[in-house]
Amino acid sequence: MERSTVVTDHLIAKLSTRVALTDGDRATIADLPFKLRTIAQSTYMVREGQRPQRCAFVIEGFAYRQKLTPNGEREIVSILMPGDFIDLQNLFLEESDHDVQALTRITVAEIAIPALREAVAQCPRIASALWTEVLIEASIHREWLLNIGRRNAKMRLAHLLCEYAARLRASSMMTEDDGYELPMTQEQIGDALGLTPVHVNRVLKSLETEGLITRRKRQIGVADWHALRDAAEFNERYLHLTQTRS
Repeated sequence: MERSTVVTDHLIAKLSTRVALTDGDRATIADLPFKLRTIAQSTYMVREGQRPQRCAFVIEGFAYRQKLTPNGEREIVSILMPGDFIDLQNLFLEESDHDVQALTRITVAEIAIPALREAVAQCPRIASALWTEVLIEASIHREWLLNIGRRNAKMRLAHLLCEYAARLRASSMMTEDDGYELPMTQEQIGDALGLTPVHVNRVLKSLETEGLITRRKRQIGVADWHALRDAAEFNERYLHLTQTRS
């Protein structure tokens, strides 16, 4: 299968989870010009203050958004997975207000902003799908704010592990019985949860001892999904996984 067909199929599959697309919508998506790029781990993909020229869509791999304090301290504010747009807000904002960095080796399809704006102007359903995507992203940010502000360390980490599982299952990258590779170091997990790496390690061991998860290096197995959900007070409503509108 040609690379252009693969990217088009990924884009159509993603937007179809948000709204029911017409044949015309699908044709417009297929006509979008894109540049396929593979980016090395740890590479900055977007920098704060940058004037973006393209919007990127994740085909393979993981990335994260981060904010830095003036003295260089980092807060990871979201994780980007296959099927996510990296910088959709930059369709209409003139400069980026945060950094995006590759968490793993990552492949993205970059679409020029003028071309995507034209598709939005021509096709209301595509506009609705992208707008829905932005709203869901905001919903996830609200949940992360609650997680770091009002949950204890065990709940925070259990919640992050539940979110990974739920999102990977929704994208067919994980089945009910499978585990997954957690692509974050303990330092990165700490920067996402407001914890030290030592505290992260301690909580991971606790979750494993209690029989909620299994670990083999970075491979996470969900040993007891219901117990892990309960420990995290996890409700996947904020992910809006069944969002498609007619």
